[in-house]
Amino acid sequence: MTSTNIVTILKQVGAVITDSHFVYTSGKHGSVYINKDTLYPHTRLASRVGSMIAQKFKTRTIDVVAGPALGGIILSQWTAFHLSHLKRKNILGVYTEKDDQGNQIFRRGYDQLIHGKKVLIVEDLTTTGGSVAQVVASVKQAGGQVTGVCVMVNRDPQNVTSRVVGAPFTALGAIKADAFDATDCPLCRNHIPINTQVGHGRDFLARKSLQSGK
Repeated sequence: MTSTNIVTILKQVGAVITDSHFVYTSGKHGSVYINKDTLYPHTRLASRVGSMIAQKFKTRTIDVVAGPALGGIILSQWTAFHLSHLKRKNILGVYTEKDDQGNQIFRRGYDQLIHGKKVLIVEDLTTTGGSVAQVVASVKQAGGQVTGVCVMVNRDPQNVTSRVVGAPFTALGAIKADAFDATDCPLCRNHIPINTQVGHGRDFLARKSLQSGK
């Protein structure tokens, strides 16, 4: 499968939205949003994406697939499912959750399933690489070995690399989208309204309102 295939799948379900003002998970702002939540209800397509990732790693030794909540949960399950069939062995699918400080950590005893195992980390999108880097750190802290990291779409292929995430890194495809700090956002300067229907715009505006005392 090529980069065009994953982009085609996302466009097929209306996941690629342009010409608006979005707030990303990283807190950065931009005009292109990939609403991956529109993919997951389509189980055959979500399964296909998991299969695409599994095919990239079918020759690697993998015991567990891990992903950060929320999107990484579904991808980890489908990827583990297809890897189990390809490799004719039981490969587990687990996930991390955010703690009170916003760090991705293993709960529910999943750290015990990671210890001593070779782990593939999957995620749907990456803008800065921060979430997957935290999962890499949590896998290592739990005593696991990171075989690789694969995301569905890398939104900043020039800057989000293996060095940034701390492990061998790849993506099914890339959709280049500029991302700006909230304090240096041209969309904000031009008074373009923040989209509150998708992304984290609603939370951003709520925090901004509290900070301004309104």
